[in-house]
Amino acid sequence: MTQSLPNRGIGFMRIVMFMILAGQQQRVVIENSHGEKLVGILHETGSKELVILCHGFQSSKERIPMVNLAAALEKEGISTFRFDFAGNGESEGWFQYGNYRREAQDLRSVVQHFQGEKRVISAVIGHSKGGNVVLLYSSQYNDVHTVVNISGRFNLERGMEARLGKDFLHRLKQHGYIDVTNRKGKFEYRVTEESLKDRLTTDNHRVCLLIQQECRVLTVHGSMDKIVPVEDALQFAKFIPNHKLHIMKGADHEYTSHQGELASVVLDFLREDFNAEKDMPKLPLKDHSFRSRL
Repeated sequence: MTQSLPNRGIGFMRIVMFMILAGQQQRVVIENSHGEKLVGILHETGSKELVILCHGFQSSKERIPMVNLAAALEKEGISTFRFDFAGNGESEGWFQYGNYRREAQDLRSVVQHFQGEKRVISAVIGHSKGGNVVLLYSSQYNDVHTVVNISGRFNLERGMEARLGKDFLHRLKQHGYIDVTNRKGKFEYRVTEESLKDRLTTDNHRVCLLIQQECRVLTVHGSMDKIVPVEDALQFAKFIPNHKLHIMKGADHEYTSHQGELASVVLDFLREDFNAEKDMPKLPLKDHSFRSRL
């Protein structure tokens, strides 16, 4: 005779629902303030808390370290959303050089969308230019109190010659714009005087000073970063009020061989907040890094 199972109760159903939700990846489309559709991937674990991931210059939600960070956070039961800024990846709009303020507005649209769905935005994380964007966002809105800046650039006057050429200012004044091509001579994007001005008038010193004391900021930077010098990380540490700095020995700009270590450092920082509400035991993280496509 088989014994019928007793009513397992609400607790059992919650476990079943969590198992159904955990690990799901959903394509989500959000309209920004300019009417452009931003495309992102929601890693749904069933948690009310949500971490938003922001990619870097000429990158997308599908690049490292966005995918690996989302996977590491998901493994710990933390829902994440990685998305493409307007003009990048699958999102609508034209790619523009500079564009820091517009991308902070894109992030605002994403935050407000999920707040409207009663989600709690626990942290915003940005890599490279995305690091600058999350800091700019924090200085403007002060509604997310945990920010992670991964390899952001403090001095925005540097790094332009490497992309635009030594005589870029002369060419810009002569023609009114510069067309940037790749090594094969294929057109990639146009730099206008307006877009260059956007970059040069984004004052990171002022941004840092406007970030409120209650906002916890982590800056991670690779010691072998050849795109953004490690000295920039020291500048962020100097001016942001509530700041923690982690220099990762041997890591390059994309943390190509340090994905597991990067995820571990970020998770340790997030745990300081999450531990108050949720038990997040430290688990060894495997390095699932893959070679950069840059």
